[in-house]
Amino acid sequence: MTTQSTPPSTATVSIPVKKTPTALRLLENYALLILTVLVFLFFSFFPPSAASFPTVNNLNVILGSQSVVALVAIAALFPLVCGYFDFSLGAIAAMTQVMCAGFMVNFGWPLWLAIIVPLILAVGVGALNGLLVSRFGMSPFVTTLGMAMLLTGLMIWYTGGQTLVSGIDPALIQFGSARWLGIPVVFFITLAVAAVAWYFFTHTPFGRSLYAIGSNATAAKLVGLPVSKNIWWSFIVAGLIAGLAGIMQLSRTGSAVASDGNSLLFPALAAVFLGATTIRPGFFNVGGTIIGAIFVAVSVSGLALSGASGWASNVFNGVALLAAVGLSTYLGRRRKSG
Repeated sequence: MTTQSTPPSTATVSIPVKKTPTALRLLENYALLILTVLVFLFFSFFPPSAASFPTVNNLNVILGSQSVVALVAIAALFPLVCGYFDFSLGAIAAMTQVMCAGFMVNFGWPLWLAIIVPLILAVGVGALNGLLVSRFGMSPFVTTLGMAMLLTGLMIWYTGGQTLVSGIDPALIQFGSARWLGIPVVFFITLAVAAVAWYFFTHTPFGRSLYAIGSNATAAKLVGLPVSKNIWWSFIVAGLIAGLAGIMQLSRTGSAVASDGNSLLFPALAAVFLGATTIRPGFFNVGGTIIGAIFVAVSVSGLALSGASGWASNVFNGVALLAAVGLSTYLGRRRKSG
């Protein structure tokens, strides 16, 4: 008598996957945007700031001044997506601002040449940063911080500690104060740069390769991506955009003075990391960065018009940066763990 054994069942056991409810996912993706609207409404009705905060003039000041910070933030995105910091971007912006003004004031250069040459210098600084980091393996933190200190010292030497005012082409200043549809023209330039950067990151192989490098550089190299070359180019593009931010800053202020650029860099970094908590939580992204920049600008402006002391903006930027880094790090780890 033969006994036949029953073959084991091949039926698959379906394990239910816990999905995030749509409403909760939307809240997570757009929480910063909602918070920005709430902060705007708060300062609009808060008695100390209600008279001056929701005015057209104040909104134009916010959009105009924050356009420069947003450009520096977009510049910072390129190396950050690869996993690298660039702390020289504020100094690069300050350098192009001073050099553009200096070429007109000291040498009488025409406006177009006084803009192009500083932008070329900004690209050169970005290329040098990228070369030192990608080819020679130097620490990006130390390299770009040292470059920022070097540029600041050179600008102090170049200006002699003086403010450059007289001799700047009036056309540049008029451009910085011009409005279209009642909104500063520089804001539209920032939106145009942001749109190009968004398309670059989301619709080009090179842009997507930067995300791959930032996620796992070793794996990116194994699949044939030119990791060192792409990192180098990310620093070059960052330098170019930061240089453009410096030219826009000159058009807004109408003067130039040697500075370390931290007044642009730290709010920009806060915007970038805040942006990593919205739209695509856990990823650095252009849309979130613009929202983060507006959130920082609205909050700082509201605090200033409410009578807060001068140190309040630095405290807010510091707290916002710490909170944004912590939250974006948490979201990134949660994304990687599924």
